[in-house]
Amino acid sequence: MSTNVLDDAPLTGFHKRLAVYSAGGPFLDGYVLSIIGVAMTQITPQLRLSASWEGLIGASALIGIFLGAFVGGYLTDKFGRQLLYTIDLVAIIVCSVAQFWADDVWLLFLMRLLIGMAVGADYPIATSLLAEFAPRRYRGPLLGGLVVMWFLGAAVAYVVGEVLLHNGSEDAWRWMLASAALPATIIVLLRLGTPESPRWLVSKGRLEEAQAVLHKVYGPDARLSDLPREEQENTDLRKVMRSGYGGRLLFISAFWTCSIVPLFAVYAFGPRILGALNLEGGLANIGAAAITVLFLVGCVAGMLAINRLGRRALIIHSFAWAGLALLALGVFPDAPVAVIMTLFAAYAVLIGGTQILQWVYPNELFPTEIRGSAVGVASSLSRIGAAVGTYLVPVALTGWGIGGTMLAAAGITLFGAAISVLWAPETRGLALHEAAMIQSKGTKAATVHTGP
Repeated sequence: MSTNVLDDAPLTGFHKRLAVYSAGGPFLDGYVLSIIGVAMTQITPQLRLSASWEGLIGASALIGIFLGAFVGGYLTDKFGRQLLYTIDLVAIIVCSVAQFWADDVWLLFLMRLLIGMAVGADYPIATSLLAEFAPRRYRGPLLGGLVVMWFLGAAVAYVVGEVLLHNGSEDAWRWMLASAALPATIIVLLRLGTPESPRWLVSKGRLEEAQAVLHKVYGPDARLSDLPREEQENTDLRKVMRSGYGGRLLFISAFWTCSIVPLFAVYAFGPRILGALNLEGGLANIGAAAITVLFLVGCVAGMLAINRLGRRALIIHSFAWAGLALLALGVFPDAPVAVIMTLFAAYAVLIGGTQILQWVYPNELFPTEIRGSAVGVASSLSRIGAAVGTYLVPVALTGWGIGGTMLAAAGITLFGAAISVLWAPETRGLALHEAAMIQSKGTKAATVHTGP
């Protein structure tokens, strides 16, 4: 096993702070995508939204994430991780505040689209920076911890939304949507002064700057010679895809899509879905918040298990058991409330393994030169399905009923299990550059499975 100063460093206060600062983007993502579900209870009657517009507003941030992740990935590979690390959050602050004065459905759609673009841009920026500093032993848990923060943001959003809804005026939804500016401002201030990735600096030939970062983070004895040498010479994403990474991108995009389509639908319309399952009014909102906490529990469990079980076993079991819970919801939509909540709770906990791997796999399976672009492309492609799925939830609930809607969610989740059995690789214990290598004679690299 090769050693180098980044992959084999001890876990320090710097790594912990970087993980917290990087988690700010996922926290805001969970917050802005979830609070719209509570706000919709006021927005729909006040702006007289049709079912189509209701779905479009719910999906608007996801559409923005599709655009932002793709562009953000390209920019972070071209201009660096640190430069864009705070700029994207400033955009979230401005657009969140602007939502307060949105009296037109088109303006609300535009603001949420722009927020989604900023959130999407943060995916490849923050995760690439954390992955390139994280020691191999802690890389999985640290990257998985970003998803834990996504669910924490979602849980906080439901609590804030419920408090504002029952203690505010008919314009409480405006305060809900504008409230994202507060955590975004705090995160921007915390991120100031974060160093650039030395791996990226070396890939661009900026050796003196890379050496300075190594000295700052790892001490005066750290040298450029301690850094791993990545064998991938192609820096153009299209060329690299033709050299063998296309299969990895297909797997990541497919499993990511299957993981988030049902989940985002639950978050955008959680109270309405639970209402259709016979949980009415405030009980539906409380139930949605409780399920969010259980999503958080599932991600924490996945984060703790990722090194013990390995990436491949974790993703297969997570998809399979969560899919069975949704299947039961679809088959028995009229079950007693206790049974409904138990099945939703099981789904929330069991799907956690696939959620944390959304950040681990993409950052491990591609070289430094294209890591940001690959994460951005995979995130963008996954959001197409998520946006379509979220848009169709109100239509599905009306046309198929809650049973049919849950069966569709189960089918998507179980399909994720199938493709994971076929393609999921194992990267546990590998240095970052080793995990990113395409397997060749005499090299140790992640192997993408081509069969059971």
